Amino acid sequence: MEIKTVGVVGAGLMGSGIVEQTARRGYNVVVREVSDNLVERGMERINRSMSRGVERGKLSEQERAAAAARIRGTTSLDDLADADLVVEAIIENLELKQELFRQLDGITRPDVILTSNTSSVSITALAAVTRRPERVAGMHFFNPVPVMGLVELVRALQTSDETMGTLRQFGESLGKKVIVAQDTPGFIVNYLLVPFLLDAVRMVESGAATPEDIDTGISLGLNHPMGPITLLDFVGLDTTLYIADVMYEEFRDHKYAAPPLLRKMVNAGYHGKKNGRGFYDYSK
Repeated sequence: MEIKTVGVVGAGLMGSGIVEQTARRGYNVVVREVSDNLVERGMERINRSMSRGVERGKLSEQERAAAAARIRGTTSLDDLADADLVVEAIIENLELKQELFRQLDGITRPDVILTSNTSSVSITALAAVTRRPERVAGMHFFNPVPVMGLVELVRALQTSDETMGTLRQFGESLGKKVIVAQDTPGFIVNYLLVPFLLDAVRMVESGAATPEDIDTGISLGLNHPMGPITLLDFVGLDTTLYIADVMYEEFRDHKYAAPPLLRKMVNAGYHGKKNGRGFYDYSK
């Protein structure tokens, strides 16, 4: 099927990035949030990002204006009825996502593909609550979406070859390198990344090294663009904790068990760069 209009549910950090990249690549986008205030905040985030792109020479003012004109915000799921593809980008909660997929299943045409940007929730469990399980898959983008060149396609037990083929073409049309994972917790990237991040927290917790020295060691010693502690703050300590808990619940493997320090910091409200305080202080 030809994809012309894309629906995105959620205009937070990830959702707004997906909206921006999709609109910049010529698709019409309808983005839904639960309140007018959140729609406005999402649109402001998208406009700021594209304006930075113009300042840095990544796109022209004409391209920015054309992309902005393709985006429409709404608080009604019914406005996604004409979408050819839907990307869900709400919070990482299985029950909320399942309820959303039930609603989308009743609103959109039967041939529409429903995808989730989840980094940890079972795609098979989402597909199972719809009447089109063969047309449900994961489409996991990376932050910041307009910059990061990767998208993970996640195949549920029910996903058809046709669906995977269509999503591969769509992902490549967004300028992304597409990789495919089966529906296992963490998929490819987080399956390998989460234990690495948790071990970095354990080193801080035990006093083995400072966050600064861990980051410097990994950045210079392994040629990573940022160290694991900085990456934790960037991803979000709360997000990392949630993913780790989901993976530990599934595998019961100690490498996915969250260190007490990580849970303590999340309980204290230290979520990372997004709210000004994580392992590092961003309040200034």
